[in-house]
Amino acid sequence: MDKQFIGQFIGQSFLITGGGSGIGAATARMLAAQGARITICGRRANKLDDVKDTIGEACCAVVADVTDDNARVSVIEAAVKHGNGLSGLINNAGNMYRGAIETLKQDRLLELFNQNVVAGMMLSGLAVPHLEKTAGSIVFIGSAHTRRAFPGASPYAATKSAVQTLTKVLAAELGDKSIRVNCVIPGAVPTEINQRAGIFTEEEAAERYEALAPLHALGRVGSVEEVAEAISFLLSSPWTTGALLDVDGGLGLGLTNQ
Repeated sequence: MDKQFIGQFIGQSFLITGGGSGIGAATARMLAAQGARITICGRRANKLDDVKDTIGEACCAVVADVTDDNARVSVIEAAVKHGNGLSGLINNAGNMYRGAIETLKQDRLLELFNQNVVAGMMLSGLAVPHLEKTAGSIVFIGSAHTRRAFPGASPYAATKSAVQTLTKVLAAELGDKSIRVNCVIPGAVPTEINQRAGIFTEEEAAERYEALAPLHALGRVGSVEEVAEAISFLLSSPWTTGALLDVDGGLGLGLTNQ
C-alpha cells in the first residue's frame, strides 16, 4: 500500500455487507489498514470470524441476512456503535442465478432481486440519517455483465443494471444531504459467488476465469484487492458522486483479439 494512503481513514467508520469473503473481505482489510473501524456482516459466521481475526479489534463482525428488515436495523446499529458513527456503506452482498430465459423461475428471480437490489436500497435508506452527519458515502457493486452480454446471465445482469441506475438516482437524491453515491463495476474477479450459488465447482470456476482472461484488454482477470482499491478511492473522493467506475481490466471494451 502506498504510504500516502496509510491512515487516511482514521476516525472513520464503514459498514460492509457480504464482508466475509471476496471483495467485501478485501475491502475490510484495506480500509482497516488505512485506520478505519470496520463492521462486516454476512450469513456465514466462520467466514466473518476469519476476516475479523485478520483485522483485530478494529473490526466488528455481525451475522445477519440483509434481506431481513430486523437484521438491517441491527447491522446499522452495530456499525454506528462500533465506529461511533457511520462514514460509509459498501453494499457488497449479493448472489448469482443463471439460466436460459425459458427455464427461469419467478421465485428465484424475485429472491435474487431482493438480495442484489432491494436489500441494498433498504439498507441505504437506514444509513442516510447517519451518513448525513458525516457527509459520508454509499458504494454499490455493479458488474461487467452490464457491459458485455453473457448468454444465460440475464438474471444477474438485470440486477446489476438496476444497481447502476440506482446509483445515479440516489446520487441526485442525496446530494443536498452531502451524501455521495457511487458504484464500481468489476470485470472478472475470482470470488466465491458462483460456487456459493452451486453453479460451478472450484475447478470449473477456475477454468471459467482462465477462459475469460483473454477477453480483458490487459490479458488477465483481476483481484479482489484491485477492486478494493477502487472502493477506497470512491470513499475518499469528496467531489465524486454518481460515478460508475469500471475496474475491469478492459473487459467492457469488447476486445475481440482478432
